[in-house]
Amino acid sequence: MSGHSKWHNIQGRKNAQDAKRGKIFQKISRDLYQAAKAGGPDPDGNPQLRLEMDKARAANMPKENIKRALDKASGVGGAKFEEITYEGYGPAGTAIMVAALTDNKNRTAAAIRSAFTHHGGSLGAAGSVSYMFDRKGYIVILREDLDTDEDTMLMDALDAGADDMETTDDAFKIYTDPSSVTAVRDALQEKGYSLDTAEARMFPQNTTEVPEAKASQYQGLIDELEDNDDVSDIYEAAVLPEEGVE
Repeated sequence: MSGHSKWHNIQGRKNAQDAKRGKIFQKISRDLYQAAKAGGPDPDGNPQLRLEMDKARAANMPKENIKRALDKASGVGGAKFEEITYEGYGPAGTAIMVAALTDNKNRTAAAIRSAFTHHGGSLGAAGSVSYMFDRKGYIVILREDLDTDEDTMLMDALDAGADDMETTDDAFKIYTDPSSVTAVRDALQEKGYSLDTAEARMFPQNTTEVPEAKASQYQGLIDELEDNDDVSDIYEAAVLPEEGVE
């Protein structure tokens, strides 16, 4: 029985690791697609794509996954993918935006609507919650092995055209106007910085703590959305009780 329990525990950890890896690959695939779509599929002439391919390799993403993302952007095989954003409310009435990349809008819309409904939320119309979010350029530079202090990093970021910077134990998080993220990215790379993230994304203007009684239901909604292969990003204006309010 103990052997079975040990196997079960190991298998459970492996499944959790595989799920986490799958979500990382899913996000990188989205980023590869967007970079290739915006600047072309040749990394030599597309710095953003080169950055995303470096991230893919660092995450040990299989070559066939990388190729599939680039093929989507190039329209190989005749499939046409669209980027669509869905807006809705979680079970606690908190705002959620879901970014999707799909070749079948009807399939994706039905699946996302079903996820909201199953977990006590509701899918809204376009514009129903987007006004609660701000679009910003977002650049992350990891601090591990980086011999740069906070003051120097801030000055370099501002010189590059950034608007603001947040420092954590692990990273420097740099915020820009969304139209400037490419220019700021290039300027920081010219200064010799290695970037972990450089993208435009949505940030909530305010966050609301999900009530304890709704936390499990809310997390179930997020988990189901994350498990959908068409979903590329989820933007939330909520935090779970144990996370605290930022």
